[in-house]
Amino acid sequence: MSLQQLYLVLLAGGLVLLASIAVTRLGSRVGLPSLLLFLGVGVIVGEDGLGLQFDDYLLADHLGTVALAVILIEGGLTTRFSDIRKVLAPAASLATVGVGVCVAVTAAGAHLLLGMDWQLALLLGAVVSVTDAAAVFSVLRVVPLPRRVAGLLEAESGFNDAPAVILVLMFSVVPLELSFGHALAELAYELIAGAAIGLACGFLGSIALRRIALPASGLYPLATFGLGMVAFAAGGSAHASGFLAAYLSAVVLANSGLPHRSATRSFAEGLGWLAQIGLFVILGLLVDPSDLGAELVPGIVIGLVLLLIARPLSVVIALLGFKVPWREQAFISWAGLRGAVPIVLATFPIVGGVQGSVRLLNIVFILVVVYTLVQGPSLRPLAHRLGLIPKDATREIQVESAPLDVLEAELLTMTVQEHSRLHNVTVLELRLPDPSVITLIIRDGHTFVPQPDTRIAVGDELLIVTTTKTRAAAERRLRAVSRRGRLAHWFDEYGEAD
Repeated sequence: MSLQQLYLVLLAGGLVLLASIAVTRLGSRVGLPSLLLFLGVGVIVGEDGLGLQFDDYLLADHLGTVALAVILIEGGLTTRFSDIRKVLAPAASLATVGVGVCVAVTAAGAHLLLGMDWQLALLLGAVVSVTDAAAVFSVLRVVPLPRRVAGLLEAESGFNDAPAVILVLMFSVVPLELSFGHALAELAYELIAGAAIGLACGFLGSIALRRIALPASGLYPLATFGLGMVAFAAGGSAHASGFLAAYLSAVVLANSGLPHRSATRSFAEGLGWLAQIGLFVILGLLVDPSDLGAELVPGIVIGLVLLLIARPLSVVIALLGFKVPWREQAFISWAGLRGAVPIVLATFPIVGGVQGSVRLLNIVFILVVVYTLVQGPSLRPLAHRLGLIPKDATREIQVESAPLDVLEAELLTMTVQEHSRLHNVTVLELRLPDPSVITLIIRDGHTFVPQPDTRIAVGDELLIVTTTKTRAAAERRLRAVSRRGRLAHWFDEYGEAD
C-alpha cells in the first residue's frame, strides 16, 4: 500500500467514524439502539451502496471477537456491583438455563417451520439466544425502570455471551456429533474456569494497582483495561470462556476502590464506543442488501418464534423459584434485545465451513434489525402499561449528566504543591474571575464543598468549574497567587504562563 492509499484509507475511516458518532444523537432521541444506525452506515458504504467490497468472514470473525471482549470489559468497568449484587443468581439462571431453553425452542421452530436441518437450526437457536448489552442499555437508559429490573437485564447481558459462544462453537463442528454428557461437561468447565480466571485477574490486579504507584495518572486506565484483556486472553488460552473472564475481571476491578476511577470509566466508555462503531460498521459491510429479500420471511418467522414463545418460556423457566413478579418477567421477556453479538456469532459457522451458514447470517441480520425497530420504541409504553412506571408519574427527579461543552463550561483540576503560596489562602481571598468557582476540595482522601472562609492547604486537590471564556483568566489567577500569594497583583504578578 502506498502512502497516498494509506491517507485515503485513513480519510475514509475517519469520515465513517465521525458519521457514526453523529448518528448516535439521533438514536438517543428516538429510542433506538445506535447499532442500527452504525449497521446502516456499513450497509451504505458497502458493495450495494458506495461500492466498498468486504467479504472476509475470517477477519470479521477475529475483529468481532476482540471488539466483543472490549465491549464486555467496558460493560464490567461501568457496572456498580451494588446494582447487580441481589440479582446475580437469577441473572446467572437466565444466562444458562434461559439460554438453553431459548436455543431448544428456537431450533425446533426453525426445523419445523423452515425445514432447516438440525445443525443449522441449532446454530440459529444458539446465535439468537443471546441478548446484547449494548443494544439493551442504549434503549433502557431512557426508561426509568426499577433498579432490580434494570440490574437483572444488565447482569444477564454481561453473563450470557459466554454460554452462547460455547454452544455456537460446539454446533459449528463439521460433521456435527453431539454427546449430551460431553457437551454439558465442556460447558461447565468453560464457565467455571472462565469465572475463576476472571475473578483471579480482577482481585490480583486490584491488589497490584493499589500498591504500585504509576508515574502518570493516565496509565491507570490503560493498566485496568489491560488487565481485562489479559483475563480474556488467559481464559481463551485455557480453553475456558474468555468473555466471562473479561467481564468478571472488569467488574471486580471497577468495584475495588482503585485510584482514578472516573478517568478509567471515561477511557473504557470511549474504547467501548469505538469497538461498537467499528464492529457494527464491519458487520454492515458483510451483508449485501440484495441478498436479504429472500430471507425476509424466514427472519420474521424465527423472530416471532423467539419473541413470542422462546424468550418468554426461557424467562419463566429460568426464574422459577426467584419470586420475580409476573409483570417484571413480562417486561424482561420483551426487553431481550438482540444486537451485534448474534451477528458476530453468525460468522463463526461460516468460518467453520458449515453448509448454508451464509443464509444464517442474512436471517440473523434481518431478525436483529426488524425486531430492534419493533421492541426498542415500545419499551417505555410497555413499562407504563405493566405498572413499572406509574401513568401519573410524579417520578423521582431526573438527574442527567450534561457534557460541559454543551454548557460552555470546563472542569479544571489542580493540586496545591509544596511551597505554593496558595497555602493558607481562603477561597474568598483567591478571587477567581466570575463565574469561576471551586466546587470541591479533596483533602487527605476526604471530599468537601468549600465555604468562602475555607483555607486552601498544601496537598489539596481543587475542582474548579469555569466557563470557556474565563478559563484562561482563572488559570492566570491561580498561577499568580501560587507564585506571590493573595497580594500577587501588588507585586505585578499576573500569572502569565512561563
